[in-house]
Amino acid sequence: MSRRLFTLAAPIAMLAIAACTTPFRADVARFQQMPAPQGESFYIQPADEALAGGLEFATYANLVALELGEYGYAAAPSAQDATLVVTMQYSVDDGRERIVTSPGFHRGFWGYRSAFYRPWGWGWRSPYHFGWYDPFFDSGFGYPRVRSYTLYTSELELRIDRASNGESVFEGRARARSRNDALTELVPNLVEAMFTGFPGNSGEEVRITVMPREDG
Repeated sequence: MSRRLFTLAAPIAMLAIAACTTPFRADVARFQQMPAPQGESFYIQPADEALAGGLEFATYANLVALELGEYGYAAAPSAQDATLVVTMQYSVDDGRERIVTSPGFHRGFWGYRSAFYRPWGWGWRSPYHFGWYDPFFDSGFGYPRVRSYTLYTSELELRIDRASNGESVFEGRARARSRNDALTELVPNLVEAMFTGFPGNSGEEVRITVMPREDG
């Protein structure tokens, strides 16, 4: 069963990765005039020439090559031998700290109370019950709790050009936010998101969910 699901997405929103068992979500935008796979071949190169020949880039390039191969395109030994040249770029930023204040819970005579829900009776109440919820942190007991965490934004960009004249036939971007900044985990998920429903509808942005692997 595929680990990939996709739905139409609104403008890019905050994405949360709480743990390794949490689905990976990315916003993917694609613009394309891809030729049907009829003997076309491809060669993958880095946008940053300093990465050429590096083992890390080669690892991620192999993932892209496998995906393109599944869609019927063949790998070429060099850019001169290819009909399509794929330029790849990936990155993760330094992160941005987010501070969250969680309200405490207090026992009260009038029971559960919030701006949205007011049944009567004994029980627990909080001004935020059934209100805003942060998936990373639960609220404290008794007193407000202030916590902070860091969100990282990772991104994968792919551009595919015709080798003969340099005409662009595909431009794609996959972007995600997570608690993790490890490229070795982020890039494979971004690649999988990029190639879900490839090449996609030109000019459409979709939310892609990549389910965790069973082996973690």
